Amino acid sequence: MIGIGIVGYGYWGPNLVRNFASNESSRVIGVSDLDAAKLSACTRRHPEISTTSNFTELLRNPRVDAIAIATPVHTHFELALAALNAGKHVLVEKPLAQTSDQVCRLVDEADRRGLTLMVDHTFLYTPAVQKIRELILQDQLGEIFYYDSTRSSLGLFQSDVNVIWDLAVHDLSIIQYLLDEDPIAVSATGSSHVTGSPENMAHITLFFEGKCVAHVSVNWLSPIKVRQTFVGGSKKMIVYDDLEPTEKIKVYDKGITLNAQAENAHQFRIGYRAGDMWAPHISTKEALQSEVEHFVECVSTGASPISNGLSGLRVIEVLEAASRSIADHGAPVRLKQQRPISERVRAIA
Repeated sequence: MIGIGIVGYGYWGPNLVRNFASNESSRVIGVSDLDAAKLSACTRRHPEISTTSNFTELLRNPRVDAIAIATPVHTHFELALAALNAGKHVLVEKPLAQTSDQVCRLVDEADRRGLTLMVDHTFLYTPAVQKIRELILQDQLGEIFYYDSTRSSLGLFQSDVNVIWDLAVHDLSIIQYLLDEDPIAVSATGSSHVTGSPENMAHITLFFEGKCVAHVSVNWLSPIKVRQTFVGGSKKMIVYDDLEPTEKIKVYDKGITLNAQAENAHQFRIGYRAGDMWAPHISTKEALQSEVEHFVECVSTGASPISNGLSGLRVIEVLEAASRSIADHGAPVRLKQQRPISERVRAIA
């Protein structure tokens, strides 16, 4: 049994407690939060779990093997580093940290101590996203031309991150998981409609070496909740609607064909292909349940998680570039080639 300590019992913490408590290979030892009312709520739901307002009590407890962190973003680095220094495996709610330099420190510390570091990119563990990846790996979509996503709702406004660090992080992790290449540049625009608060809506474009282009639109000021993604390929296209109760993925056998005579190559004739639509069977298993199982397995076996520290680093680097682009009114920001973590840590030091 892997002993789990959970830090933060606000919005996401109760979900972590529920899933770790129901997992056959883990046991929730304790929950820490600075809010006494939240700890009381935890005790009412889970009287068998001890609670504390002192995070270090979890670090000193020898029964705690791993720490799951579900606190505001600005606390992630400090809490995760303390847990790693105490010899605990770590699962951190997205995003992993506020800066790529902080993520490099965490990755280096976890590697040096032989500990599991995993970021909570929950959508990678949804049956829908896993099915899309399976279809891409089977080459059923052909060459990927575009990824187009809208992720909007009314709230939740946050004070320490803007809308791209809250909502776009989901799509950036999905894009990284689905596509076999990293973006080379990013352009983004954003707006804030509440004085003194960060951007509440934004549009991001990711550029790749190949033909693929990705657009992500995120919004905290939408009258309705939208979670819709289009993935277009040379063979087939996918519509993924996460709010659909049953047919979350629809695969369309549609596309275009280009024909031109050799002597008139500039005069393309475009033909349209309209085939069947089918909705593959998607498991109803909760994504967080799969993620918790994966984390516990990685802690037990030493395997590298799907959403490991390096995965979290690539997402943070895109978020940083998008933030710089927003500040420069949408000017494209080229993404640097990644250096080995050891070199980056030495540079930071």
